[in-house]
Amino acid sequence: MEITRIDHIGIAVRSLESALKLYRDAFGMNVKGIERLDDRHLNVAFVEVGESCIELLEPTSEASTVHKHLEKRGEGIHHMALHVADIDSSIQQLKQQGYRLLSEEAQRGAGNTRIVFLHPKDSMGVLIELVEGSH
Repeated sequence: MEITRIDHIGIAVRSLESALKLYRDAFGMNVKGIERLDDRHLNVAFVEVGESCIELLEPTSEASTVHKHLEKRGEGIHHMALHVADIDSSIQQLKQQGYRLLSEEAQRGAGNTRIVFLHPKDSMGVLIELVEGSH
């Protein structure tokens, strides 16, 4: 598996606008894009930090896994995403090594990326996302 960089750190927030006041307005960071992911019940904003990003995750309904995260843990870091060159071979390699994934194959992510999550019980409690493509 070829991991090329930390793609982004996902942060669960109750309000995208409030979070953007900090990252965009107070810190002066560039908002690379804002997107609505209806299938995941999320609004997401990507804020640039060098070659990586911070992904702000705002749930749009109680059906969102991020909503459940906020109810249980509050606002804060939700996941770490690693950029991979080939997600399909990365998935196969992890499966062969006995790691569990939250889906059997890559799913559509924000910005036409392809993503998959490693089960946090197999990664020291950290939700790790693998990302192929760019936002």
